[in-house]
Amino acid sequence: MSALEFEILAKSGKARTSILTLPHYKVTTPIFQPVGTCGSMKGLTSKQLRELDCQIILGNTYHLALHPGGEFFGKCGGLHEFMNWDRGLLTDSGGFQMVSLSKLAEVTEEGVNFISPKDGSQMLLKPETSIKIQNQIGADIIMQLDDVVHVLTSGKRLEEAMYRSIRWLDRCIKAHSRKSEQNLFPIIQGGLNPELRKICLKEMIKRDCPGYAIGGLSGGESKDQFWKIVSLCTDYLPENKPRYLMGVGFPVDLIVCSVLGVDMFDCVYPTRTSRFGTALVWEGTLKLKSEKYQFDFDPIEKDCDCLTCKKYTKSAIHTLVTKETVGCHLLTIHNIRFQMRLMQRFRESIKNNKMPEFVRAFMKAQFKKKGEKKIVYPTWVIEALQSQQIELDYENDED
Repeated sequence: MSALEFEILAKSGKARTSILTLPHYKVTTPIFQPVGTCGSMKGLTSKQLRELDCQIILGNTYHLALHPGGEFFGKCGGLHEFMNWDRGLLTDSGGFQMVSLSKLAEVTEEGVNFISPKDGSQMLLKPETSIKIQNQIGADIIMQLDDVVHVLTSGKRLEEAMYRSIRWLDRCIKAHSRKSEQNLFPIIQGGLNPELRKICLKEMIKRDCPGYAIGGLSGGESKDQFWKIVSLCTDYLPENKPRYLMGVGFPVDLIVCSVLGVDMFDCVYPTRTSRFGTALVWEGTLKLKSEKYQFDFDPIEKDCDCLTCKKYTKSAIHTLVTKETVGCHLLTIHNIRFQMRLMQRFRESIKNNKMPEFVRAFMKAQFKKKGEKKIVYPTWVIEALQSQQIELDYENDED
């Protein structure tokens, strides 16, 4: 029995908008998930996340297992209770740290042996261990432990990792003890090799899981390779189940991959970039540390309904950013709200049968440059959208 229902409301080509019903919340997709690595979003409360219309957020199993630990969550009632969060939660498996902490990790068929970056102690993360910890944490969606390699890996190691991920999925399914309360998603691996991806897709789809994730991308590959692997995976993944693209959060990437049929995303980008003084806007980004904003008394975005845009000017943020904690706090509020509004507008464009028009308007705003008559788009964006019969507008009609 699955703890998930997935209802497609409307489609436009491969893109779709849906309701994803989870034990704690009904999520509308496509959706972006902010990352609360250790059970919190830096600088924000759960109440603020609800006010920003966050529907589902992500926690990191590896870091939560290190502190405060799986046993703690088993006793306190899970991460929902710990965070005072009554909406959707997803936990990753801890496997990504096989790449990000590769100097501290050794992979065998049994699992991944980590050396803690905090105290040097050893931790063997097996598929069964990852699932046990995630069962204790209690997220609505949990991820299999997969054998993660760098996206540019090729040859025998890539093939080994893909087949091991399939074997580890079977161990995760067997170890999963809360199937009526939590949804286990496999992670499609195979790097940039289309044939390995197809093998992995075929084998994991056989397991008939509640949803599927596309892993192993957004780690240094070319954008041309990136979109083609995403499109290949969405071509093969079941139509009636959610598709989750892991680690992707740049606004342009969100829109392109939503066009290609992805339903869920996560990334630290909007929160991390706020700590460097960057605001996300319809026209791209604003580097608010720049002196040109010292006497700019307009909000970051005039049509944004977030607290920051309602109450603060770019001048105020410029004065505070990277100097006072509240500057990061205010920018984080805006950047998360920007991502929520962007996905909401994309969903509405599908419902209103105006998705191509929305995509054209967004891409034009993102890439136009003042003083230039022609808009220059990245080739990968052009080709990805053309694969779905969306042609971009090249005339900069504001100059």
